[in-house]
Amino acid sequence: MRMTDSREHGSGRGGPAEKDTLLIRFLYRTLPGRCLLRGLTAPSFSKMMGRLLSSRPSRILVPYYIRRYRIDMTGCLKTHFDSFNDFFTREKVLTIEAGARDVISPCDGFLSCYTIGDDLTLRIKKSRYTTAGLLRSDALAAEFSGGDALVFRLEPRHYHRYLYCLDGKIERTMTIPGILHCVRPTACGTYPVYTENARQYTVIRSPGAGTVVQMEIGALMVGRICNHGMEHHAVKGREKGWFEFGGSTIVLLFQKGAVDLRAIKKDLPEGTERPVCIGEVIGQSG
Repeated sequence: MRMTDSREHGSGRGGPAEKDTLLIRFLYRTLPGRCLLRGLTAPSFSKMMGRLLSSRPSRILVPYYIRRYRIDMTGCLKTHFDSFNDFFTREKVLTIEAGARDVISPCDGFLSCYTIGDDLTLRIKKSRYTTAGLLRSDALAAEFSGGDALVFRLEPRHYHRYLYCLDGKIERTMTIPGILHCVRPTACGTYPVYTENARQYTVIRSPGAGTVVQMEIGALMVGRICNHGMEHHAVKGREKGWFEFGGSTIVLLFQKGAVDLRAIKKDLPEGTERPVCIGEVIGQSG
């Protein structure tokens, strides 16, 4: 069972493709650069950067970042921050309006939808996944044959907290540590970048939607995927966690016929993406 996307995120309707910088080309295309990269992608470096971005001096970056990415601060619970990460993981007031059967977008970002077929491969950032490889479980992956995969791509300007997409019992959670590579084109052409990223996922048993997987994936300098403590139930609209600084992705997996996505698929041909807002209704469970 595989999933596919012939197009890279970051191009097309979702926004312009990222261009390689001289530094990225040096790191991934030269021998000295690759030696340096080994240290830069080590977990210890990511943790060090996390401490730096959580320090008080880092808050000097906040005004520049707001201007650079034209970030809307409307609804934020505070406007003065102790560090850059304090700003990046900021909370805001959310109003979620969804019915009992509605499935909502867990985050702000760009959404792509795919049907999970036997001859499909999900390609993100030039790396390819089978569902079994993504989940590290053949048995769990088999439950999603013929189902739907939703990929939410977050950019730096987006709100980096995320919610549960529906109600259900949490069966288990899985953490997959990885080497946190940069997700730029040159990097992706040299290493299987996305497959080496750290990821966490939650298996939810929903009365109306069957088995659902909600997965968070980090990139370079996302020192942590910060999910809340052990919970027994997923509550639609409740905060599940947040990403620290860096580009990030959320993936939802639904079983065949479990969630009606026709309304959103009508305006979203496979291989394209569209912006979505956190809490937006994206489908209906059975």
